[in-house]
Amino acid sequence: MTAPTRTAQVGAPRSSAELIQAESPVLAHNYHPLPVVVARAEGVWVEDVEGRRYLDMLAGYSALNFGHRHPALIEAAHRQLDQLTLTSRAFHNDRLAGFAEGLAELTGLDMVLPMNTGAEAVESGIKVARKWAYDVKGVPADRATIVVAGGNFHGRTTTIVGFSDDDTARVGFGPFAPGFRTVPYNDLAALEAALDETTAAVLIEPIQGEAGVLIPDDGYLTGVRELTRRNGCLFIADEIQSGLGRTGTTLAVEHESVMPDMLLLGKALGGGIVPVSAVVARRDVLGVIGPGQHGSTFGGNPLAAAVGSAVIELLATGEFQRRATELGAVLRDGLAALTGKGVTGFRARGLWAGVDVDPALGTGREISERLLKEGVLVKDTHGSTIRLAPPLTITAEELASALDSLERALG
Repeated sequence: MTAPTRTAQVGAPRSSAELIQAESPVLAHNYHPLPVVVARAEGVWVEDVEGRRYLDMLAGYSALNFGHRHPALIEAAHRQLDQLTLTSRAFHNDRLAGFAEGLAELTGLDMVLPMNTGAEAVESGIKVARKWAYDVKGVPADRATIVVAGGNFHGRTTTIVGFSDDDTARVGFGPFAPGFRTVPYNDLAALEAALDETTAAVLIEPIQGEAGVLIPDDGYLTGVRELTRRNGCLFIADEIQSGLGRTGTTLAVEHESVMPDMLLLGKALGGGIVPVSAVVARRDVLGVIGPGQHGSTFGGNPLAAAVGSAVIELLATGEFQRRATELGAVLRDGLAALTGKGVTGFRARGLWAGVDVDPALGTGREISERLLKEGVLVKDTHGSTIRLAPPLTITAEELASALDSLERALG
């Protein structure tokens, strides 16, 4: 067999257009990215291969809450790279205990199950909830059910898309795992009707991100907590996008002073450097998992634990939660000023907003492309909605500049 002919010399500089074209025949088309090729980044700014600068108003769907290459996080990663990167969980490593202690203290829960990606955290949470249902609640074998909300986004594994109502994510990937019941989001009566003796857990996003930053009514999370407690099942909060400072509190559930039985964390936990996720729960919940019943070769690796610990230290200061609260007011005021001028509505909490644009002005994708030409990076979601989730390190001036660009893109 002869080696394939290369159309470009290895290592030769290529333009953005050439790199985008080169991806098509060799990269699975599971994304439809905007036509920008990022080569460098610092703080809230990224730069493409031609040197054009863009203000990042997406922050990797909250994975970059602390901006690109935050100095404290880069230092932690460099320091650990010089020591130890991986042992697997066949052995202990000297960074894991401190990471777990810090995360338990930050969240107010007891035990940590470290994983890598957000979807892995969700899958792990499902396994733990089912095991708890059988061992503790006494649900008959293979009868456990988990209640989820319509419009959810918890990841893209086959189990998770099986209880999604997004046809793009779901159609063509069955058969799906049984054991899930879907109720409308923000509907306590429907949730109560779905709970029974087989219910292991209620799994919800405190704020639905992919759905367009949907914020439930005041009292909804409190109601979920009360219903799960009354029915003897677990409350699992997926805070992979909403957690770790994004909404102005460490966790979005804190807006109602609610403590779930289990938290699912990811994205920002890796500081935009390495994938880090975790299931954090009460001891009597995570304690049902024994050796060999779950695992991950890279979960809890020393590099991830070092970066994750540095993230926890940043959050422990409260600085980023305060910034999200204060700058969130600037974001809301700016969007309110645009309402009726191309913006038909918006939902915002902290530095996170879903912005509905008049469909007559374009789809969310088209508005995102116009903003790209303005030097601002955002991402669309359903229909004519775009999401804004800048790094928590953004300044008021940079935020105002992004809002000015949005006004021009709607003009």
